[in-house]
Amino acid sequence: MSLNSSSIWLPRSRRAPAEARRRLSGLLAGAPDGDRFLDSGLLAVTELVTNAVVHGTPAGYLIYLAFDVTPARLRIEVHDARGDREPVLSPPGLNDEAGRGLQLVNAVAQSWGCCPRRPIGKITWCEVVA
Repeated sequence: MSLNSSSIWLPRSRRAPAEARRRLSGLLAGAPDGDRFLDSGLLAVTELVTNAVVHGTPAGYLIYLAFDVTPARLRIEVHDARGDREPVLSPPGLNDEAGRGLQLVNAVAQSWGCCPRRPIGKITWCEVVA
């Protein structure tokens, strides 16, 4: 049973992760006990949207973001236009300044994955449980 859901189109912009966090915070504030998903959800949505901006969305395309909250979990979906480039969970080197996003998502989410999006692109998703 879904308590709340929300979706938004985001521009391919450095400001997209902040807008995603703002949108998720508002959704969870209106959901009964939504605050229990807040910290992990904010971290996960920041990393997934950042990956979509940096790696998954060519210039001229938008990012579609969807949330769904039930009593048991928060589901986050990030849709982008690059179906040829799936996210890869790999350990970054000690001196790498990037490459930790999916490691963080993997740490806070019960599950995550990627699937094709028709007609183009992919959906990267995660589920956070309390």
